[in-house]
Amino acid sequence: MKIVFMGTPDFAKESLEAVYNAGYEILGVVTNPDKPKGRGMKLVASPVKEYAISKNLKIYQPEKVRKNVEFIEEIKKLKPDVMCVVAYGKILPKELLDIPTLGCINVHGSLLPKYRGAAPIQWAVINGEKITGITTMYMDVGMDTGDMILKKETEIGEDETTGELWERLAKLGAELLVETLDKIEKGTAPRIPQGEDFTMAPMLDKEMSKINWENKTALEIKNLVRGLNPIMGTYSFLNGKKIKFWKVDMELLKNNENIENGTVIKSDSKDGLYIKAKDGIIKVLEIQGENAKKMNIQDFLRGNPIAVGEKFE
Repeated sequence: MKIVFMGTPDFAKESLEAVYNAGYEILGVVTNPDKPKGRGMKLVASPVKEYAISKNLKIYQPEKVRKNVEFIEEIKKLKPDVMCVVAYGKILPKELLDIPTLGCINVHGSLLPKYRGAAPIQWAVINGEKITGITTMYMDVGMDTGDMILKKETEIGEDETTGELWERLAKLGAELLVETLDKIEKGTAPRIPQGEDFTMAPMLDKEMSKINWENKTALEIKNLVRGLNPIMGTYSFLNGKKIKFWKVDMELLKNNENIENGTVIKSDSKDGLYIKAKDGIIKVLEIQGENAKKMNIQDFLRGNPIAVGEKFE
């Protein structure tokens, strides 16, 4: 089968590599334009582009795909059998979806129809899900609404971060995509409608990363910290300074019910930092001070002592 691959981050690079290693003919690779990064704002290629360069694959980097007549005509000329779309980052118009003769296939980081949308992996962790997985599906013009092909489940560890789960699902997605392409080639791929019982996983916004000590339980705070690691991290203010939390655990509340939420109830460089939450205690494991590097809590407290009774806001 002749394939056009569309994707951008490391999650998609795993799938591109698997398709390449499976021996499929890759007519072209579509990825987002290079982005400026770092202090020098030097243009950096996406992981998908870097892999495509290493294999001498034809690369396309359109700024826009909607109403981009020139780009759409280029893809038409390639005459692909299948288009594989993995974390590309743009919504595709119908005229592009209609080009491949055997359809556009998407690798989605959830067990559809749960968590349609841009951030399925993050929301699964934030919401404390125990199980997630990968779904391959035929794309249509809706947001992750197409008929499903294959699914594969995996458990989410109770301390697993989005970053850790992301890496596992990237590999799982790559395996499932190759299996899906094999079934499409053999004419045995199923088409399973999703139905209307779905949930959404919208894009994350920076406002949600501030810890709400008053209204969130210890478990909800822990899951938020896990879910936003390493994307943006969670934060709180202490004495007017922004403190980021990268890794925490939780403990049961013991005789601290009358203390205000967000209050430090224990702090020393040996045992660590403990903060009162709504129905439990947050034990801080990895932290980052304002304009500083992230570090384990013991190292942080040696140079930045925090007094018992101080309150995170």
